[in-house]
Amino acid sequence: MAIVARRLRIPYSTGLVVAGIALALVPQVPAIPLTPTLLFTAFLPPLVFEAAFSMSWPVLRTDLPVILTLATGGVLLSGGVTATGMHGLVQWEWSSAILFGALIAATDPVAVLATFKEAGVQGRLRRLVEAESLLNDGTAAVAFSVALVAATGGPVDSFRIAQEVVVQILGGVLCGVLVAGVVLGLAGRTEDHLVEITFTTVAAYGSFLLAEHWQLSGVLATLTAGLLVGHVGPLGSLSERGREAVQAFWEYAAFVANSLIFLLIGMRIAQQHFAPVVVPTLVAITVVMLGRAFAIYPCCALFASTALRVEGRHQHLLFWGGLRGALALALALGLPSVVPHHDSIVTVAFAVVAFSVFVQGLTLPPLLRRMGEIPIRRRT
Repeated sequence: MAIVARRLRIPYSTGLVVAGIALALVPQVPAIPLTPTLLFTAFLPPLVFEAAFSMSWPVLRTDLPVILTLATGGVLLSGGVTATGMHGLVQWEWSSAILFGALIAATDPVAVLATFKEAGVQGRLRRLVEAESLLNDGTAAVAFSVALVAATGGPVDSFRIAQEVVVQILGGVLCGVLVAGVVLGLAGRTEDHLVEITFTTVAAYGSFLLAEHWQLSGVLATLTAGLLVGHVGPLGSLSERGREAVQAFWEYAAFVANSLIFLLIGMRIAQQHFAPVVVPTLVAITVVMLGRAFAIYPCCALFASTALRVEGRHQHLLFWGGLRGALALALALGLPSVVPHHDSIVTVAFAVVAFSVFVQGLTLPPLLRRMGEIPIRRRT
């Protein structure tokens, strides 16, 4: 599929979804369930760790105010617009509309990282898009957990919401620091590159699982661990050969995880029945894109007169490059069946992801070339 996608000049992720749909229609092909546990526990840690390991912290730190604004205020604005639209136009209960707005608000690190890496985008745009997609998961997860408590009849107040935010963020970061500290201390005692690869694997999955065990942000934990291992390593904890081996290993691990995720998404999309929810789907796609616009343009306007100003073309690409994928599906599939409109929420979430993969995914590379972010490749 990678070879075919490259020859056809379509995004690899889109080609895999198509392949997954085709596989699901072939008789005797075993159905592999796409579960939240599989997506979160198996596939998400290597993708987040690899991105964080390769990320330049000194450069990232410069744009941190913009990234944090997009990943917090932007996500809340996007979710609020989506929830309001689904309640007002589709007549979903507020509890269901808010849950849907929370789970679909965050851009998915899996889809975003795959698309921008494959397109060869470099520079500030890639830094903003990747960092935002990695960090806004924490905001969306907190908003989703609070909305889920409210939807299932639990108490919700401003103090509890603030407490949940602080615990999720600080707790996740602390788990990442703890696991990375232990791993780096041990890695400095060996020059065996296979052992060093094993240590980084423990850092990626160990930080994620530790945070999730305590109901904290696993993505923030793995992100923190990846940043520490990737930037403390050059100071002496990882050998030169070990660092090269680690980079090659995680590049391959991210490739495998991406491949399996989009293949399974395609197989699951083929099993969905979209006909009964055509109107909610069209409304959802519209309000999700409107919410993304509210997340990008007002937040970027806050920095218009500062040194952190985001160029207009970058704002447009941030808007259209806000892809949804495995993260939204994992949250939707994990909804309790007692939530009103449960089946509709899951199906509409798959429809929005399908729109993101096929429409945004296919048009994003040409748009990036048109905006001058990647070179135009001439046919030979």
